[in-house]
Amino acid sequence: MTRQALLNWLPLGALLLLSFTRLPPVGSGVVGAASASPIGPAGSHAAVGGLQLVAADGRPLDLNKFRGKAVFVNLWATWCAPCRAELPGIEALAARVDTSKIAFVLISLDQNPAKALKFGQRHGLRLPVYFPAAPLPPPFNSPIIPTTIILSPDGRVAARYEGQVDYDTPEFRQALARLAAQR
Repeated sequence: MTRQALLNWLPLGALLLLSFTRLPPVGSGVVGAASASPIGPAGSHAAVGGLQLVAADGRPLDLNKFRGKAVFVNLWATWCAPCRAELPGIEALAARVDTSKIAFVLISLDQNPAKALKFGQRHGLRLPVYFPAAPLPPPFNSPIIPTTIILSPDGRVAARYEGQVDYDTPEFRQALARLAAQR
């Protein structure tokens, strides 16, 4: 095939590629850009249940433990470059908010938990890392990482972000604080 013939097929190839690419609908609350938009109204989505996690020491984690707090749940992996780039901002966010009202749950999707723990130690992660003990139920079963799900104090999905996001912004901190105040 000649160069000109390839160039003639290029628009069709681009169109086919776009048709198979999963793009979020406009206004869906899903952000894959540089910063997170404000959190939507609490209780706007169904309550969450069935997420089974274990801590590094093997103890199970029940998200009901955080009932009454806003919960920032982040799905990540050591092999995911956007995930690694996003973690320092999440750590900074956690250091700047009232953790008596906002809980942070980092869920590593690494096949080898020891690798994730070693990564956390090497990079000075202070937030605890948890691991799935069973397949992730909706809304946590995202085909995209990093993914962050924000839960309202009553355990409902308040927001969901897919892709790398800068959460350590004044607007996001204020929105998270407002959500945490809704008891």
